[in-house]
Amino acid sequence: MSAEPSAVSSMRATAHPVRLQILSLLTGADMSAAEIARELAISHANASYHLRFLAANGLLVGAGEEKIRGGVAKRYRHPWDAGDAGGPEATPEDLAQYVCATADELVRRFGLRQRQRRPGLLTDAEVWVTREVWEQVSSLTREASRLIPSEARPPRTPGTIHVNLTAAAFEMAGPGRDKEAQS
Repeated sequence: MSAEPSAVSSMRATAHPVRLQILSLLTGADMSAAEIARELAISHANASYHLRFLAANGLLVGAGEEKIRGGVAKRYRHPWDAGDAGGPEATPEDLAQYVCATADELVRRFGLRQRQRRPGLLTDAEVWVTREVWEQVSSLTREASRLIPSEARPPRTPGTIHVNLTAAAFEMAGPGRDKEAQS
């Protein structure tokens, strides 16, 4: 499947569990298809396919090449801080697919945590708060969402721990909600 960058929104392009895992890996390190295949325990062909798809849709950039056994391996990286994660072309359907893929990936990651019984933090709240509280929470969430990827290291780097941060924070909308908030 070949996709032009304008043909698929970045939300839709990432709405696949393997692609989400690849983007996470490439946040902390430049990697080749072979390295990604080994890390994710998938075939080299599968890793290459997903890398090409992500790159064609503007979610990865080339990070050089290296000679390996008479061939050339292209390395990629995820420019996580390059801009808006959905882009203006993302449709509500694209966003819904991304949320579903993210939820599935969160279940997988939580399963890894459960096997090791590591401490963590889970929270869920659909509540009413003041605008000031919401702005503070939004600011802290944005800060954490920048800090984690900016400090990401290659897999299994000595002195690091394997962590997950999945954040979803948004104002709710729906029948009567805006009217109630104004009263």
